[in-house]
Amino acid sequence: MIDFLATFIVFFAVVDPIGTVPVFIAVTSQCDNDAKRRIALLATLAAGAVLLFFVVAGEIILIAMSIPLPAFQIAGGIILFLFSLTMIFGESKPDEETKLARSHNETAVFPLAVPSIASPGAILAAVLLTENNRFSIWEQVQTVSMMLAVLFFTYLLMLAAGQVNRLIGSSGASVASRVMGLLLASVATSNTLTGIKVYFGL
Repeated sequence: MIDFLATFIVFFAVVDPIGTVPVFIAVTSQCDNDAKRRIALLATLAAGAVLLFFVVAGEIILIAMSIPLPAFQIAGGIILFLFSLTMIFGESKPDEETKLARSHNETAVFPLAVPSIASPGAILAAVLLTENNRFSIWEQVQTVSMMLAVLFFTYLLMLAAGQVNRLIGSSGASVASRVMGLLLASVATSNTLTGIKVYFGL
């Protein structure tokens, strides 16, 4: 049995649903309500498909490349930590990805589904939290259910994007993104230490 709350918090931190709201608003600024609902649904489904692909195939790819899972866990933890530092000290997710929305074709897949929802951190978390050597199939199913719950919450926030943005504003989304970055840094450090312990047999 996994720790449902901890797993939910990890995916909430890496997906950052609140930080997705300003990105969604920028992507759909010229759309009517029906189009906004379609874009929100398509973005959620596309992000879910990307993350599920890495849940199923991520470890297979690592094995095919002869990369030991502890080494990936160490590297993944380091990358997640660096990713969290950019969330804390750099441009927040809303600021950075809203610029992408303004400078590229405004589609549901880019930059909304990837990299806003299915971010590099979310992809790494999906692989690390469903390792076959550490988790049973049932535990992996539970982890996927928490991941899908976060995606569903993200979808609901996109549907209510106007109200959420009026409530917290861009500054509020930026603050939330930095808090999520702090939580993610803690998770990344834990993953790195666990990987070192397993790799060196400590």
